[in-house]
Amino acid sequence: MDPVSNIILIDSEMRRRAAISHALSASSIHVEPFENISEISAAWLRSGVILLHDTEGSVSDLVERMAEHGEWFPVIAFSEEPTTHRVVEAVLQGAIDYIAWPMDAETLATTLAQAANRAETFGNAKLREVMARARVEGLTRREREVLSGVASGLSNRLIGEKLSISPRTVEIHRANMLNKLGARHTSEAIRIAIEASMVS
Repeated sequence: MDPVSNIILIDSEMRRRAAISHALSASSIHVEPFENISEISAAWLRSGVILLHDTEGSVSDLVERMAEHGEWFPVIAFSEEPTTHRVVEAVLQGAIDYIAWPMDAETLATTLAQAANRAETFGNAKLREVMARARVEGLTRREREVLSGVASGLSNRLIGEKLSISPRTVEIHRANMLNKLGARHTSEAIRIAIEASMVS
């Protein structure tokens, strides 16, 4: 298990930031503390694991910011006495782990190292998913329906029959959909649909 050398800590409470920074310095882990997500958006670091104090919507907000920036850092959420529901929500939004604070320095360092080891493949896949979803959200309802049909392997004629529109109209929606997705070929649009979890 590789040790973590750099932690990006995001927490609005100064005392807790100081306590976590102190606990991690005992394990020779460098901590870059930030008060909020906006602060880190202005100064993205080269590498590290993000330790984020979990508040309502904070994980999804951070994941969206990373997608906009085209960077991925593994996110470990934490809070005091988290509920099971809170942990599940954070993981579904993109956190790779969740810890309850306070915890001793050794457990914290071990948890961070385990998360960092899992992070690489998960992180890249999660970033692709978020970016793909953002592209798909830019489509109209009809363009999304056409994309779904294309990703299911249907012809323009069959998509038209399914949506009660002409094949020519499907063609127009298809061209607009490819343009908005930034896809040069249908295969790229299908990949984006798969990454956005529109098809399995």
